[in-house]
Amino acid sequence: MSDFTESSFDIEVQPSLLYPEYASTILRAPSMPLIVLKKSLAEKTGPLFEDFKLGAFDHDLTKNSIQNGEPIGERIVVHGKVMNEKGQPMPHTMIEIWQANAAGRYVHKVDQHDAPLDPNFLGTGRCMTDSEGNYRFYTIKPGAYPWGNHPNAWRPNHIHFSLFGNEISSRLVTQMYFPGDPLLQYDPIYQAVKAKGRELLISKFDLDITEPNFALGYRFDIVLRGNQATPFENR
Repeated sequence: MSDFTESSFDIEVQPSLLYPEYASTILRAPSMPLIVLKKSLAEKTGPLFEDFKLGAFDHDLTKNSIQNGEPIGERIVVHGKVMNEKGQPMPHTMIEIWQANAAGRYVHKVDQHDAPLDPNFLGTGRCMTDSEGNYRFYTIKPGAYPWGNHPNAWRPNHIHFSLFGNEISSRLVTQMYFPGDPLLQYDPIYQAVKAKGRELLISKFDLDITEPNFALGYRFDIVLRGNQATPFENR
């Protein structure tokens, strides 16, 4: 995956490396031209994910960390297809997600938001795309949370996605948002993405995947490269 990401992204879609309104980019943005390193033997011969064994509930965040009850919040199903620039499916792609709980708090020591933790929700999961590039997660809709970037700064509801290629050193990271979120217009991370690419980060409500009396469904397709490539954070 990393072989082509540097050269084939549409610069009218991908976010700028430096976007001052997103304060963290002031320190993180490179100040010198990037150097493309040659792959080492370990990277070329390292583990592949095609035969990776997953746990029965790795894809189900509503069950994979239950301690004493059901997680609190709105249950959702998130599904989609991973494709290349020709719309061809990308099978055996490892996808990991992580997110805040329904109250807007991560299970992480750095997160000091005073919203409650949910003992039955860890907020992480993973799955492998099938032979047609399809994936599916069950989870809880994440809450908004304050993040201190600027006065009254709140992050929209979102889920982080990490996609691994056919080797462990090949990885792309992005975020999925929800339709109609009023915080999107105020979020510098979302606004850092070029206007042409923002809609590619918003999932679509999907009644067909919604499960009666259980969970609402959202579709989020991911394109790895080309003019319709999903905006990534590590291009």
